Amino acid sequence: MTDDIRQIPVTAIHLDAVGGVAGDMFAAALLDIRPDLWSRCKAAIAAMDLPDRLCVTRESHGDGALTGSRFLVEGISPQGNGQNRDPDSHVHWRDIRSRLERASLDEDVRKAALGVFGLLAEAEGVVHGKNVDEVSFHEVGALDSIIDILSAAAIVTALAPCGWSVGVLPRGRGQVRTAHGFLPVPAPATLVLLKGYTLVDDGEEGERITPTGAAILRYLDASQDVDVAPRRLIGAGIGFGRRKFASRSNILRATLYGPADQAMAGDHVEVLRCEIDDQTAEDLAVAIDRLREADGVIDVCQWPVFGKKGRMGTALQVLAQPGKANGIAALLLDETTTLGVRRSACARNLVARETLPAGDVPVKLAHRPSGVTAKAEVDALAAAKGVSGRQKRRYEAELKAIQEKDADGQ
Repeated sequence: MTDDIRQIPVTAIHLDAVGGVAGDMFAAALLDIRPDLWSRCKAAIAAMDLPDRLCVTRESHGDGALTGSRFLVEGISPQGNGQNRDPDSHVHWRDIRSRLERASLDEDVRKAALGVFGLLAEAEGVVHGKNVDEVSFHEVGALDSIIDILSAAAIVTALAPCGWSVGVLPRGRGQVRTAHGFLPVPAPATLVLLKGYTLVDDGEEGERITPTGAAILRYLDASQDVDVAPRRLIGAGIGFGRRKFASRSNILRATLYGPADQAMAGDHVEVLRCEIDDQTAEDLAVAIDRLREADGVIDVCQWPVFGKKGRMGTALQVLAQPGKANGIAALLLDETTTLGVRRSACARNLVARETLPAGDVPVKLAHRPSGVTAKAEVDALAAAKGVSGRQKRRYEAELKAIQEKDADGQ
């Protein structure tokens, strides 16, 4: 691939938590594929006026199987590796919030950092039964965690807007040392933040998803739904964690995607089908109107069929956005008398479409492989009297729209 990846719009990012998810792994993975964002991270860190003894670096790293990057914060402990923090130290959420609000940060970075920390504070409040403003952080309040979140905020806002997704998350095994003693993993606040996500025990010991990592996932609203949209692969970055595992590399991989080429434009939909032979036409019309208005419904159509015993019935088909299909299926079962709904995922090819005004008549242009076609909006033609009048107005509007498009050189 010869394109400058900085010039390709990122529409989706997928995370593979092979080793787990932590703030430093997240920053390292994204900086591995987009090192140009490192200056943005350094600016955000500098704006917080942190102690001079801290040294924040991004370096290349390999484990003999894979190569990628590590995100390192040194100068926190006498050992200089950030792994021997005093777990008994604590920082109030309100103090961190105040520092973020006063810092000379870009407004979007400040908002994202406050969002991640706010989710952490809410989770800690749930775990300890405290008001959010009374929450104090222990491990998460350490300087390296603050730097991780600032860097994540700088990266996420630079890549916005885009969708985020993540694969199945490793649960981990054993216990982790905290200010409250040894606790089972995932830690209590991490469990709160990961509610609804799918996790798996992959056999490796230790903490795999840190509270910071979980808060970043929750802030991004990272989806675990199947993504069937065609996308252009931009590249991938690998972020290493500090520990070593017996069965796998301790990495988080971030895969970046852009929009598919125009020639391959398309998407996937769910098709919901059923037949109905015991609902009045009047009531079925009401049900179809409600289906058309439902969020995620692309189209609804019906046609007559003959069912068992020669009874006349109606076949009903709903095209739905995949992520909304469950709710639409439930609505279909509620609004009609059918006892079951068949579902299938289908790919569809789409032509690029746009609407141009031709005087007071909106005209839809479709960019087909053989050229552009035009269709005037019927409602805008209704004022013309007689079929010949409407046809004449349609022809004039459609011709004008195509000519104006050709004049634009598009």
